[in-house]
Order: sequence, then C-alpha cells, then structure tokens
Amino acid sequence: MRIQELAKHLNISIGTVSRALNGKPDVNPETRKRVMEAARALGYQPNQSGRSLRKGSTGIVAFVTEVGPQTSDENAAFFMMLHQGVQSVTAPAGLDYLVLMCPDDGDRAAFMNRIVGRKLADGFILSATKRTDPRIEILETRGIPFVSLGRSLSGRAYDWIDLDFHGLAASSVRLLAAAGHKRIAITVPMDDANLGAIYLDGYRQALTESGLPFDEQLVIPAPVHGGGGHVAAQALMALDPRPTAILLVNDLMAEGLYATLREGGLEPGRDIGVVGHRAIQQNAHLKPALTSFRMSVFELGQALGSRLLLQLPSVGRRADTFRDHLWPFEMVVGESHG
Repeated sequence: MRIQELAKHLNISIGTVSRALNGKPDVNPETRKRVMEAARALGYQPNQSGRSLRKGSTGIVAFVTEVGPQTSDENAAFFMMLHQGVQSVTAPAGLDYLVLMCPDDGDRAAFMNRIVGRKLADGFILSATKRTDPRIEILETRGIPFVSLGRSLSGRAYDWIDLDFHGLAASSVRLLAAAGHKRIAITVPMDDANLGAIYLDGYRQALTESGLPFDEQLVIPAPVHGGGGHVAAQALMALDPRPTAILLVNDLMAEGLYATLREGGLEPGRDIGVVGHRAIQQNAHLKPALTSFRMSVFELGQALGSRLLLQLPSVGRRADTFRDHLWPFEMVVGESHG
C-alpha cells in the first residue's frame, strides 16, 4: 500500500498522513492514532528510498567482506559470530545491517565504488584488509563513515581494530624458543593480506630477541584453509635441515598439517612443534591438543559496531578523533609445541 492509498482510505490529506507517520507535533493526537492504527491494519510500509532521499540517510550499516570457493565452514562460523556482535549494538540504535560480499578474485575498488554510488548504507565495516587497500581511500575521499577490521598502509586517519597478530607471533616464538626449538618455521598467507606482514614482523622481532637467526627459507606461504596445512607440511618436510617447529597463521591449517606430517612419519608435538591460533572453538579433537590462542569474536563484533556508531551523524553521534586498537589473544597451552 502506498501513502496515497492510505490517505484515501482515511479521507485525510497525504500531507497530514505523512506528518502523522513521522511523528510531527502539529498533528492532532486523535488523527495520529487513526493513521497509525490504519497503517498497521493495512500493512502500510514507508517507501524507504524516498525517506532516505529526504533524510539524507538510509538507516543501514553494511559489513563488506570477501568470499570465494575456499571459504570454509569455520570462516563462516567466525563471521556469523562477529555479525551477531555487531548487530547487538546497531539494532538498538535503530539501524538495519547488511552483509555485502565481494568475490575474492573481484575488483574490490570497483565493488566499493558501486555500493557507495548506490548509497546502500550510511556507514561500513571493512574486512579482509589488504596491505594497500583502495576501499579505504575511496571512503575517506568521500567522507563516508567506516571502521576497518585490520590495518592498512592506505588512508590517513581512520578507525580500525586489528587482531594482535604481531604479539601472537612473538609470543609463539618465545614459547617455542623456551621449549628448546632453534629452527622455527612460519606460515604466511599467499595473498597480500596485511595481517601476513604484521605476523611476519612479530616473528622476526621475537627471533632476534631470542638470539635466533632469521632464515627466509623458513617462511612458508600457504593457503589459509584446511588444504594449506597440507601445503605447509610438504614444504616443511622438504627443507634440509628440517625445522623443529612451525607457526600456523590460522588453525584451519592444523588438521591438514597433522595428517600430512604423520603420512611422512613425523609426529606433531614430538618431532615437530606446532603453535596456531583459534578465533573460535575448533580442532578440539586434535591429538596432541593444539597449543593456540583464543579471543572473543562476539565482543570484537560489539567493538566494531560501537566504533561505527561513533562515526554516524544519523544516530546523533560524531567522533572528533579516530582511534586504533589491537585486539588481544589469550594463550591456551596444549601439548603440540613440543
């Protein structure tokens, strides 16, 4: 039903119906009551596009992510929990929440320009942040509120929350060095995800602090999914001398790593020390138990949503300064670091 039909049904002018629906004070209370009751009874819904044009806002915030054939159930579980955290903050503010998915082999700049041009949302949360990320510059240039999950070399001053991959790698190296490991390998993503560079920096710094040399051969690029563990294990076993331990940039790789090492006659936790990180509960069945790091994904989502609200004039807020924050991990000592 359109507003014209609602007005005709009530025998009231369109202007009066519009003012009643929008809570204007110059409408008689009895008239407002009649309009609201009729709107509910007849299923009237306002034209969101028209309201957005008049108000200059959509009442929508969007999460921009990437998906592809390798997107796993575990990654999906992580993001579902993250979305629940974001929405627990945005829904009470009267905002609807969209998830916009760009193919991981697509043109992210063109995708961002397209959704910005269509005015789909008042603000954005960016994920899958790259070392150089054109999406950040696009949003900064146009003055559109956003928060990024992860840092980038792009942009000037913007709000971000990043998982502390530097601290995670450094803590892993220190743990392994204390256990007697001298030759420690590390896996890094095969793409230009900024977390890979940060993870590697933490690894190198901790090696130096532990009096261990950095060897480029021990840096193993691998896909960040279950098959990546197979790739990493094969690369590790081909090295001579063979490393005695390995850091996994993502726990999704652990099961494949364990299986491939055992096929090669090596036992995780005895012949090869393994340390990973788990954003959500996974790989609980692995033996030996994986030494890893955990975090609260739901609370991370809440923090991202709260940061975005501070940037939105449409909800009566506007941050004067931009902030950055490293999201901590908590070590869970298992039996795999050997």
